[in-house]
Amino acid sequence: MAPVHKVALVQLYPIPLSPSKNFEKAASFIRDAAAKGCHLAVLPEYHLTSWVPDEPGFKDACNESLPYIQKYQDLAKELKICIVPGSIIKPDRDTLLNIAYFISWDGIIAGHYQKKNLWHPERPHLESSAHEPHRTFDTPLGRVGLLICWDLAFPEACRELIRDGAKIICIPAFWLMRDVPDEGYALNPEGEAVFLNSTVVARAFENTCAIVFVNAGGPPEEGENSVYAGLSQVAVPHLGALGRLGGAEGMSIVDLDMHVLDVAEDSYKIRADLQKNSWYRSTQD
Repeated sequence: MAPVHKVALVQLYPIPLSPSKNFEKAASFIRDAAAKGCHLAVLPEYHLTSWVPDEPGFKDACNESLPYIQKYQDLAKELKICIVPGSIIKPDRDTLLNIAYFISWDGIIAGHYQKKNLWHPERPHLESSAHEPHRTFDTPLGRVGLLICWDLAFPEACRELIRDGAKIICIPAFWLMRDVPDEGYALNPEGEAVFLNSTVVARAFENTCAIVFVNAGGPPEEGENSVYAGLSQVAVPHLGALGRLGGAEGMSIVDLDMHVLDVAEDSYKIRADLQKNSWYRSTQD
């Protein structure tokens, strides 16, 4: 019988340049998730520092963030819960690396991923993983892959992970409603919500996998009236979006039934077709 994984979507508001405060908030959410029986807790991209690369103290805050990887490992081991601590920025000589980690319930880092597809304003600051292949890894939840934020826009990224056996793809994000130029925003102020809600579900259907998308949320005092898109959700084929949040900081818990993925593969046979050399040209062997 396929397992049911209880997943916590921790839609944190990242206080700029405040790793300690953000970790304290994150740890509180994770403890609550563990107390409710969750097997996995996922946090947003840039959750310890926010994304303010032009602020004078940004690189120092990134350096301050690095010891929190071990703190998350200790927390995972203490609570017996797997954790994807969003992404954590690692200074590297004259550039910055944006890295996501999967920490198993025993505190061991099962895998990590450096962001490949950089959003346009990130490119002067971050180094892409460029031509490094997307790889999955074994976890207590099965084969898992990691992507980060704008990677979602590239179907090839998910497809590469699926061909490497991923059943679950976790995507921490820092996606705002005003990430587009004024002309695009004027066409539809809710355009980024349309993008996210459409694309997250599409990636689940077209790959017969579960997409665990966790975005940054807005400050609690602003409610839904902020530039933060939020919309954290788990998407699976046949069912669509599960546990979708609004735009504010909060947590949603989803029961991820892995049997649904087996039903979807039996329905669509996408993984089977991907094993054929001609999958992108023909429906025949």
